[in-house]
Amino acid sequence: MTSPDHKFPELRQLRYFLAVAEELHFGRAAQRLHMTQPPLSQAIQALEQTLGATLFIRSTRQISLTAAGNALIPEAQKLLQQAQHLPELMQGYATGTLGKLTLAFVSIADYSVLPPLLRQYRTQSPGIRIALCEATTDIQLQALEAGEIDAGFLIPPLPEHLQTDLHYRKILNEALILAAPEQLLPPGPVQLAQCAGQEIILFPRRIAPALHDAILSCFAQAGLTPVIGQEAIQMQTIVGLVSAGMGIALVPQSVANLKRPGVVYHTLLDDVPQVEIGIAWRKDNHSAALAAFLQLSLSFA
Repeated sequence: MTSPDHKFPELRQLRYFLAVAEELHFGRAAQRLHMTQPPLSQAIQALEQTLGATLFIRSTRQISLTAAGNALIPEAQKLLQQAQHLPELMQGYATGTLGKLTLAFVSIADYSVLPPLLRQYRTQSPGIRIALCEATTDIQLQALEAGEIDAGFLIPPLPEHLQTDLHYRKILNEALILAAPEQLLPPGPVQLAQCAGQEIILFPRRIAPALHDAILSCFAQAGLTPVIGQEAIQMQTIVGLVSAGMGIALVPQSVANLKRPGVVYHTLLDDVPQVEIGIAWRKDNHSAALAAFLQLSLSFA
């Protein structure tokens, strides 16, 4: 037997092999395959050459399988089954019913648009594996630039140097409300001026510069000197610090779904900016799974 020539077995050869292995007779196997015996024998010999192993012990009266032949049977069956399902599999990836979707999100999205959108998408596309990671806007932009995630729910605007590479679509706007320690203010709507002397709990500016500056300007417009007492990256941490009496915070309306003891959410009577959340993705990402997800997100915009 000669050494393998680094070729790969053909599916046709594997089908022929299984027929001979089951019949243990070249004539009957050829009849079953609707072919003559000589080309069948040649195909098996070519397969043995490719694999570098003898598959059958041949004699004038009968043939039998070698150890290598017996070992090949389950492997050949597996390969043929995989090949049979390959068109269906590829059609699933092409149409977006199969695949993987990697999404990142700011914590705000977890209290608003993300849960209902994911529930509907999983119902619509059960064959898609979804990988989720919570990340701040700045981290998401780095991941998008590196192609590490398919899309991210983030706070705009996009940096100018990424606008040529990324698409962006607004998903929702929501008002800012005040998260304050219990008993600091009377129940109901309030004005920021009533918070004089209170320190602000805010996220670092690098995370979302435009929103950071807009929040500080709200206090300035209310005649208050904004003093940042604590900084935190995640909304749940910010609300937790409010609960601990460390200060007050302006948070998006949906964060009121996050209940913490000792925290009261107040509607603001001041003219406050809207918080925008949108989804960003690479322009060169042609994933069908992503396209289906983006199409569904239109109904939430």
